[in-house]
Amino acid sequence: TLREAARRRILLAALLGALAFLLLYAIGFHFVAREAVKSNPMSVIQQRLVLNFFTLAGLYATNFLVVLSAVLLPLDTLSGDIASGVMQTLAARPVRRAEILLGKWFAYWLVCAAYLVVVAGGVLAIAWLRGGFTPPNAVAGLSLMLLEATCFVSLSIAGGARLTTVTNGVVAFALYGIAFIGGWIEQVASFANNHAARNVGTVASLLVPTESMWTLAANLMQPPIMAQLHLTPFSP
Repeated sequence: TLREAARRRILLAALLGALAFLLLYAIGFHFVAREAVKSNPMSVIQQRLVLNFFTLAGLYATNFLVVLSAVLLPLDTLSGDIASGVMQTLAARPVRRAEILLGKWFAYWLVCAAYLVVVAGGVLAIAWLRGGFTPPNAVAGLSLMLLEATCFVSLSIAGGARLTTVTNGVVAFALYGIAFIGGWIEQVASFANNHAARNVGTVASLLVPTESMWTLAANLMQPPIMAQLHLTPFSP
């Protein structure tokens, strides 16, 4: 599966996309950090809060890119092979179907994990090199982001066992949309103290808990004052 991904230039496209994103982020972070240092009235605490916010913004974009990759990369790994007849040939050999399935799952999980390490590691490296800043609990936060990607890799491959490629993609993105909207409804309703709307968001988060994983990751990777005072959109 990894050789097939390399042959189809999936890995190359992912790497080039990651480098382009990190280049753009580095340029933006450079000017943000420079402005934060030039603002004399801004205290050290305020500077750290600004850098933390921009770092979380980069990780938020990273989280979206990783989830997108986790959905798209394995989308046709089963349905495409079933439609082309390749899967029937493989399944007729003395290889367990579970081994075929888990082999494909593990290969794409490795790709998504490597993509997360490259992009998120690049964001953290830029924040440290240019701003001298590292968010707290970065390992725990990145682990939750990896868990989120793991869920979508699993959903995408599971859907491919029963659905066509297009239908599988629609279902996977619909589930992501439910999680995304539900998470924001829950967060905004909590801020507005609207219990009914918050319960709606909570139900959506229980059905598809991936957005809650990112919310917890963002909560861990920021100072408590940012979360308690709701200073940024990433403060749950």
